[in-house]
Amino acid sequence: MIPGRVKTKVRGKGRGQGRKTGNIVAPRRPRYRSPMPTVRHASFAPHVAADTRLLILGSLPGARSLAERQYYAHPTNQFWRLLGDVIERPLASMPYEERLVQLRKAHVGLWDVIRSAERKTSSDSLIREVEAHDLGALVAGLPDLRMIAFNGGKAAAIGRKQLPALEKIAVVDLPSSSAAHTIGFAAKRARWLCLRDALAAIGPSR
Repeated sequence: MIPGRVKTKVRGKGRGQGRKTGNIVAPRRPRYRSPMPTVRHASFAPHVAADTRLLILGSLPGARSLAERQYYAHPTNQFWRLLGDVIERPLASMPYEERLVQLRKAHVGLWDVIRSAERKTSSDSLIREVEAHDLGALVAGLPDLRMIAFNGGKAAAIGRKQLPALEKIAVVDLPSSSAAHTIGFAAKRARWLCLRDALAAIGPSR
């Protein structure tokens, strides 16, 4: 033995101990955890009326919205604040059913471009195996429709492929109302207000 050096005795590996490497006990490797299972989700029925003039299309409801059976139910989603500014009504502070009533009065309809899809979380980037809605059939039944707006890039990428050739109906791509799209509320609001201008230009309802 070298003078001044103390020999360390290492006991054998017991339950919960790591693997021995000389006089050093290596930490145990964490157990592998399988990823979250992929689940197939389905969207809601459209919220439209025969006199709908503005149709806003999202991608697919997130987990919170599916659980509560409400469009844009997650409290961090800025949809109701943005649309409230468009139609000049405090939608975010209203109960859900009253929000829908106000949208009908403003001639605004809601739907999603995806009928069903596989997804592990609420992120649009994880959407797989998409079955799209027949947007052409819905649009054909809305004679007063003047504008279609896609809420986010995923909705636009899928939805534009489902639309037929349109005459006298504007198609707009909006920044996503999701908090995951981090350009800030003011920047989103500036883009969303173009919907207000379109509705105002239409004039009074019949």
